[in-house]
Amino acid sequence: MTRHHAPEARPRAPYFSSGPCAKRPGWSLQALENAALGRSHRAKLGKSKLARAIDLTRSVLRVPDDYRIGIVPASDTGAVEMAMWTMLGARGVDMLAWESFGEGWVTDAVKQLALDDARVITADYGFLPDLAQVDAANRDVVFTWNGTTSGVRVPNADWIPAAREGVVICDATSAAFAQALDWEKLDVVTFSWQKVLGGEAAHGMLILSPRAVARLESWKPPRPLPKIFRLTKGGKLIEGIFAGETINTPSMLAVEDYLDALEWAESIGGLDALIARADANAGVIHEWVARTDWVANLARDPATASNTSVCLMIDDPEIVALGQDAVAALAKKMVARLDAEGVAYDIGAYRDAPPGLRIWCGATVERADLEALTAWLDWAFEQEKATLAG
Repeated sequence: MTRHHAPEARPRAPYFSSGPCAKRPGWSLQALENAALGRSHRAKLGKSKLARAIDLTRSVLRVPDDYRIGIVPASDTGAVEMAMWTMLGARGVDMLAWESFGEGWVTDAVKQLALDDARVITADYGFLPDLAQVDAANRDVVFTWNGTTSGVRVPNADWIPAAREGVVICDATSAAFAQALDWEKLDVVTFSWQKVLGGEAAHGMLILSPRAVARLESWKPPRPLPKIFRLTKGGKLIEGIFAGETINTPSMLAVEDYLDALEWAESIGGLDALIARADANAGVIHEWVARTDWVANLARDPATASNTSVCLMIDDPEIVALGQDAVAALAKKMVARLDAEGVAYDIGAYRDAPPGLRIWCGATVERADLEALTAWLDWAFEQEKATLAG
């Protein structure tokens, strides 16, 4: 239906960025009033807050008791780098990539670490690699559970055997708290606070299985390690890192914000409720796509479509016939128009991804806001297509 006038209903919170993501419903600066500002993170108060952040993470994510959880520098990127630089090289590794962040880990393994035996298994945007090619029984594996910039996720971890020789390193930054992670199949799990829980940036989480700890304590990487990457001392795990004794100075304001997000998660029903909210949110967009003729999901297989970072393509035949430059230009103008209207911020596709839109549907977003957004997306498309045609 042609919509000549802007919709009347507006998203209450127009925050659909894929990171930093929307704050939890009802959030205000008052949530941070008890932050340990001006206090050392090594003082009793600071350490207790960091330890509580670890304990609540374990509780909400249902992390097994024998897995270690640490707060580390440099967001999810820092956590993945720490794992790769300290663990890879002990045996061959299969590197999986189907979007930009996975491609970044491939670059690190092949060009920076220069690993002798790194097999790269890739797929184009919108698709998963052939997981049957992965030898997770005998080799290390590095992969992203949810491809943030492609909107494609693994549907499960059935392709990873429980009995295996290597370690499986999983970048779960857009999956943790919104998708069910199979802990038995994962040895290193990383994520950042600013995704599904809408926390503040700069801090990463590093979760290690007993198998990962055994690798750290039994194998010394043949490369210099910067201080912030060192997880062992004298051949033993530095246990303090996993008890709130962070490697560098964390922001206690950001810690307080993460605690607030975790407490909100527990208050609404924990992990099950978070997953249900993300599923319902993504369902709004997927159902709208199914009945809309100018847009398509970048994830070709519904079974692999993300419930957090939903990536969309402009699929209008008239626009597509004009070429990718026209598609990119239209998408960019749509994003700018919706931003100017104050109804959707930061919904452009990632810079390395195919041109289109990317709408965050994680648990902190309200379903009603996404329902209102769909009408504005239709309106913006019609306005920009008319401008392009004119």
